[in-house]
Amino acid sequence: MAISKRDEGKKVNSNINVTPMVDVMLVLLIIFMVITPMLGDKITVDLPKVSAAIIMDAANKEDAITVSVTRDGSTFVRGDKVSLADLSSKVQDLEALKTNPSDDKAVYLRADTRANFGKVEDTIDALRSAGVNQLNLMTDKTALQ
Repeated sequence: MAISKRDEGKKVNSNINVTPMVDVMLVLLIIFMVITPMLGDKITVDLPKVSAAIIMDAANKEDAITVSVTRDGSTFVRGDKVSLADLSSKVQDLEALKTNPSDDKAVYLRADTRANFGKVEDTIDALRSAGVNQLNLMTDKTALQ
């Protein structure tokens, strides 16, 4: 009786094929590059709609200081919740960290349409006490009918 022997062990390929992994990583990189700029404002605010809106490209810059007042009266600076007492110190700290500090301290205020006007007024007062020279109110443009 003869013993049959299989030679499958000699055909084993020990090379690792990384091409599929690189393809997946490149697709994920492209997805993150497209989605990241859309994540600028963490706080959803229903902005008032006006017909004579002006496009402010500087509000989308990375070092722009945006203050949001939500419907329930909460105040956020760059997505972080702050109290009105701490708002002026937080804005002053952010202004000091700017890469291009300018003479005009510009802040972009995003107030919800249904926010209490008293809360918005208190926020504006706190920003003025922080030494803000230029306060820009953010709005949405109405669709042409």
